[in-house]
Amino acid sequence: MKGKKVLVTGADGFIGSHLTEALVAHGASVRAFVMYNSFNSWGWLDHGDPAIRGQLDVFAGDIRDPHGVREAMTGCDVVFHLAALIAIPYSYHSPATYIETNVSGTLNVVQAARELGVERVVHTSTSEVYGTARQVPITEEHPLQGQSPYSASKIGADQMALSFQRSFATPVAVIRPFNTYGPRQSARAVIPTVIAQIASGARRLRLGALHPTRDFNFVADTVAGFMRVAECDAAVGEVINVGSGFEISIGDTVGLIAELMGREIEIDTDAQRLRPRDSEVERLVAGTDKAARLLNHAPLYAGRDGLCRGLEETIAWFQERHNLARYKADRYNL
Repeated sequence: MKGKKVLVTGADGFIGSHLTEALVAHGASVRAFVMYNSFNSWGWLDHGDPAIRGQLDVFAGDIRDPHGVREAMTGCDVVFHLAALIAIPYSYHSPATYIETNVSGTLNVVQAARELGVERVVHTSTSEVYGTARQVPITEEHPLQGQSPYSASKIGADQMALSFQRSFATPVAVIRPFNTYGPRQSARAVIPTVIAQIASGARRLRLGALHPTRDFNFVADTVAGFMRVAECDAAVGEVINVGSGFEISIGDTVGLIAELMGREIEIDTDAQRLRPRDSEVERLVAGTDKAARLLNHAPLYAGRDGLCRGLEETIAWFQERHNLARYKADRYNL
């Protein structure tokens, strides 16, 4: 990435801000596409290292606007497309916005990439497109199952991106991260929800289903996967899982967090945090052979020990008062 002109859509978000900072650290010239708002907020980029922030070319726009997307991409060699609506519960409430943002937004990116002749588009998928595992580990050949409007929109977005590679030889590669967690993650996800509630003094936690299993991937490993996909010519036209390969239930994860924080807790089931029965993804665990073979990617936070290290770093970040103050731990984050 050194010396490349790079666009990151969704640079103001959780993974996007970490990726943006890593790209600058690796010598890329980064244009950060952030969601336009009247507060002139750059999301998490506002709270990062000022030295890195000062090197960014920030473009405020809307991924749903094809003209703005094309303008932002002009002159860029590589595009990392992360801008998306990602909250599953909100997709039950407003599914049309997911089609507009995730599917149409992706169309805008690959259409502009085709017209402008960019060198590489790295499109962001999600493990949610697999639905509940039919076999484990989940390889890239696993059937796709739209168990929520969110996952259905991401299936559509993935296929739109891949169709441009097949139809027009647009150099698209698809990265499919599993359950990324770490500092800055929204409280709509379970790990920050648990940490924020405990750090705020709660002893009775309000949570949803505890039995599903997940493959939690620390954000530094996810970012490393993005970088490797962008640099790998063999990744073009491919879908590549990025995960830890370690499976753990949400309930056991909650217990592990409480243990690391030195707290005894009780759990109350909060009905509004439960997905509809057939929409719940019961089991996710990544097959990582393809990432190892094509990208030479191996997670540094793998296994139970790696999860503990990642959780410790995440807990430490949340326990800093100015970070915790940005979260509404007493409310359900839709």
